Amino acid sequence: MLEVHVGIVRSQNSAPYLDATQALVNSLARQGATHHPVEVWSPAELAALPVASLSGVKVWVALGTEAATALARVQLQAPVLHALLPRRSFERVLRACARKASARFNVLELDQPLQRQLALIRLALPKTRRVGVLWGPDSLAKAPVLRSIASSQGLALQEARLGEEAPLFAALQSVLDGSDVLLALADPLVFNSSNLQNLLMTTIRVQVPLVAFSPAYVRAGALLAVYSTPPQVGAQAAQWVLDVLANRVLPELALQPLDFEISVNEPVARVLGLSLDVQALTLALKRQEQQP
Repeated sequence: MLEVHVGIVRSQNSAPYLDATQALVNSLARQGATHHPVEVWSPAELAALPVASLSGVKVWVALGTEAATALARVQLQAPVLHALLPRRSFERVLRACARKASARFNVLELDQPLQRQLALIRLALPKTRRVGVLWGPDSLAKAPVLRSIASSQGLALQEARLGEEAPLFAALQSVLDGSDVLLALADPLVFNSSNLQNLLMTTIRVQVPLVAFSPAYVRAGALLAVYSTPPQVGAQAAQWVLDVLANRVLPELALQPLDFEISVNEPVARVLGLSLDVQALTLALKRQEQQP
């Protein structure tokens, strides 16, 4: 049996996964968990190990979808936290492996809370009254929650659902015509590498800023985005691991990212006649979330 207490399965060896792993391991060390041996495996390395040799592992962390799938296929008794993947990807893993989410088989969502995204819009673009949203099959489940939050914040949604009778740019035009800002939600049918540049050019041309979910979109031409970095995800995952090792009660619901960053595309802001201070926005949003 391997002398390992914390097992980390990493989908890839690219920078985001390496950074999250390092932050997780460093956070455990800083908080006094050095007496709990940690091991990192790839999905292939995990599959090659005898299941009996893993019985000493007290807690697992899966980083990314491939790692989540690999761990779901193994009958493990220890709790598992999935990170660096969107909630919808986690749900697909659950369906594929006939598992159910629970306190012991949970996810730290990569998606930002909808409340946070709308709060950022209110702070950065206080004149906003109408928020445009394009729904695809992966994001549509969020519609009722977003509508409720928007209503509570005095915002109206201008919505369109993509489908066979509603191709992307027809839906986009119908939404932009009645919106002060376009909120991008992660959905591969709506936002992908093949349509992103044309979509961004359209929003800039009609002077409707796009609020996105990753720094890559900001670099490509979105006005701003709120997101959690891999080190932030790794550090939060470490706290969950510590809770398991200390036999503390685990949350039943999916975990939402606590720490975050904001990026602004300054050239796009100037084109739109806006002046946005990233540090001031970040501080204001964090202060707002700390209020009871």
